[in-house]
Amino acid sequence: MENTNEMTIIFDSRPVNEGLARVAVASFCTQLNPTLEEVADLKTAVSEAVTNCIIHGYEGKIHKIKVMCHLKGQELSVDVIDEGVGIPDVEKAMEPLYTTKPETDRSGMGFTFMEAFMDEVTVESKVGFGTTVHMKKIIRR
Repeated sequence: MENTNEMTIIFDSRPVNEGLARVAVASFCTQLNPTLEEVADLKTAVSEAVTNCIIHGYEGKIHKIKVMCHLKGQELSVDVIDEGVGIPDVEKAMEPLYTTKPETDRSGMGFTFMEAFMDEVTVESKVGFGTTVHMKKIIRR
């Protein structure tokens, strides 16, 4: 039987909880015996996705963010989900340096970092209904 496991956490969209999400996903991943670099990559990607929910998805209002992790063999899937404003043009939003909030010192590099640190990143979004960021990382032994 293949090694599978999953975890779901739901928390308020407060900046202080970004650290909680990072640590929870990193802790969940430890069962695959990742390298320190793999853990750091994962934490950075989760941090970027959660921060996007807080700043863009909910525009600073307090709602729920859901993070779902699924392990299958050496593959870790992480979904970061909000029910916020959604993204009108996902392709445009994923372009490096593109930001809808330049006045808040956003670099527009969130999705670029996620793509750099994970093996796969896809985004589903519906305006008015929210966004799901699907990320996958293969933990190499």
